[in-house]
Amino acid sequence: MNRLIASALTHLLVLSLLLFFPLLPLLASLAFWRIHFLRHYLQTLRKICIHMQAMREGPAIHYFADVMGRISQVPQAMGGSCVQCGNCCMNKRCMFLQAVEGDRFQCGIYHSPLRRFSNCGSFPLNAYDIERYECPSYFVIQVMPASPESVLAS
Repeated sequence: MNRLIASALTHLLVLSLLLFFPLLPLLASLAFWRIHFLRHYLQTLRKICIHMQAMREGPAIHYFADVMGRISQVPQAMGGSCVQCGNCCMNKRCMFLQAVEGDRFQCGIYHSPLRRFSNCGSFPLNAYDIERYECPSYFVIQVMPASPESVLAS
């Protein structure tokens, strides 16, 4: 999927969210079985505004172009593990992100079957993801191509 289509899909997604904006806390409560979103309606709306602004800055285009379209250069190997810093969650602006303790965060919808349709499970897809969110724990493992001598020896 090219960037133009991904950009158009991003605008369509944001427009759709804006059209349903007053209903989004109700829809989130129903979709994720969390009454919290509805009980704290105004707070949820504020979080949704922040979430939508963060989505416009790149994660939605990343999802449509790179995750669904798989057009980015995906490295051969990634190293590291999650330290729950929250940076990859749109720089701690995801409406589902919850503070756990200290500077650690967790996904409030991690166990939802709907989460698999999100951008979340793809992090990090490439070096750009790591740099963009200043991830302190993941890194790209540079794989050296096989030299002609090693190929001949085997």
